[in-house]
Amino acid sequence: MCNDYRFRAPAEQLIDEFRQIRIPLVFPAGIPNIEPRDDIRIRDTAPVVRWNGEAAELVQAPWAWAGPTGKPVFNFRSEGRRFAPADRVLIPADGFYEFTTPADPKQKRKDKWLFTVPGHPIFAIAGVMKQGAFSMLTTAPGPDMSPYHDRQVVVLKPDAWSAWLTAERPEAEVLVPSPAGDLAVEAVVGPAGLEPATRPL
Repeated sequence: MCNDYRFRAPAEQLIDEFRQIRIPLVFPAGIPNIEPRDDIRIRDTAPVVRWNGEAAELVQAPWAWAGPTGKPVFNFRSEGRRFAPADRVLIPADGFYEFTTPADPKQKRKDKWLFTVPGHPIFAIAGVMKQGAFSMLTTAPGPDMSPYHDRQVVVLKPDAWSAWLTAERPEAEVLVPSPAGDLAVEAVVGPAGLEPATRPL
């Protein structure tokens, strides 16, 4: 499952996205200096947005809480579960990665794929908070994801952000697979993992 994602947008761009959907975004610790990051990995601290009852607020939190065995819980299955508004977060992103076993058995490194949302330079991954940390919610894969993985993170465009944060719609209507054409995918090549090469679906 997703254990690496990307967020390179400045805070001002995120503020503008919330302004366009008419949700106030506040910063309890002041407007942070969000550094552009090509790889945010498990246990890294990253920005998330939660609902405080009146507005959306951006805070910094670590990715993954400790499970019963001590292993990090970085993905959390969403089907059949209910989530209180106080536990919900949006995880701002502009891309996320999945890894597949290479066709060449001599290749030791897995193939790395970058997924983005065409037409949306910023989207959000639905998440929940526990123990002061966040985890990404997953669901069944949509048609764009199914060739790469049997699960996918729940991807939310800005028009669905309020529905998730404020619980104005049932979970089953919001936490759904991405429909066909919603995700674009590129093969990430090169030792730094930053050189995309488009692969058609």
